[in-house]
Amino acid sequence: MRDVAVVAFAQTVHTGHDTGLAEPELLLPVIDEVKRATGLKRFGFTVSGSCDYLAGAPFSFVSALDAVGAWPPISESHVEMDGAFALYEAWVRLQHGDIDTALVYGFGKSSMSDIREIMTLQLDPYYLAPLGLDQVSYAALQAAAVNADRAALDEIVRRSRADGRANRYALDLPDPAGEEFEVEPLRPYDVAPVTDGAAAVVLAAGDRARELAGRPAWITGIAHRAEPHYLGMRDLSRSVSAAEAGRAAGVDKGRVDVAELHTQFSHEEPILREALGLSEDVTVNPSGGPLAANPVMATGLIRVGEAARRILDGSAGRTVAHATSGPCLQQNLVAVLETSA
Repeated sequence: MRDVAVVAFAQTVHTGHDTGLAEPELLLPVIDEVKRATGLKRFGFTVSGSCDYLAGAPFSFVSALDAVGAWPPISESHVEMDGAFALYEAWVRLQHGDIDTALVYGFGKSSMSDIREIMTLQLDPYYLAPLGLDQVSYAALQAAAVNADRAALDEIVRRSRADGRANRYALDLPDPAGEEFEVEPLRPYDVAPVTDGAAAVVLAAGDRARELAGRPAWITGIAHRAEPHYLGMRDLSRSVSAAEAGRAAGVDKGRVDVAELHTQFSHEEPILREALGLSEDVTVNPSGGPLAANPVMATGLIRVGEAARRILDGSAGRTVAHATSGPCLQQNLVAVLETSA
């Protein structure tokens, strides 16, 4: 296997409302930032993650290429998933050995649509979608199965929002308050906020990574696992696929300093902590995580970028990044990043 590392990461200053920028306009500054950081103008491979339903247009990722520059022709791909899964494709592509660099980006504007209605479209159209339950309702079923302590969930949200206020890229959200339910037992603040934003990551292999970054964030393990789509076939109180992905990625092979988890609901943190075997001394989502900024289709990629940033700036030696897709943590991707390959 070729050694592959994150050598640059950039993200937008996320907003909870539409600022009037089109997707290419959101992307251009972050693409330019990673180009400046690496000195690269072109990449061996380019891959993106986005959702046509968010943009309200078919093949919306094509227009986003205006921010990259597709002439002279480039080698390009796209996944209709979070950018973290595009990063997985880029990692696999780099294993072929004929290219040494890859640009990965993800973007989404949730403010322009009803994200709960859109995410219902990912459900099985015959058995699940007709039930009329959206992603928050399904998450509430899982929260009830976990039966997490209310005070513990409130503390997760309080900590996430406080960390988010210290992160200039996240939203400025107040401490959790209020007794009303969004969908019982979840309160409105247990749900990740509507967010617009984008992010980009540059991967490089071997000696090229060492040339482009003084302290590359080497991906020493990465794995993706999925479990049944149908909730009745799963124990919602735990995440088998996250645990299997974590074992395959090698999370348990060393001390973890920081974990960036794709927790779109507060109750998902204890589930993922247990699944990945993260002890209480592991710092989770110091960036604020999705509960402080959730630009759909870029949130998981940002978890990789934030985990890598701790390696790049020398504040951590070994980190874990996690991304998810599907109802109730159905699909999970886990990456381990370290200072040395």
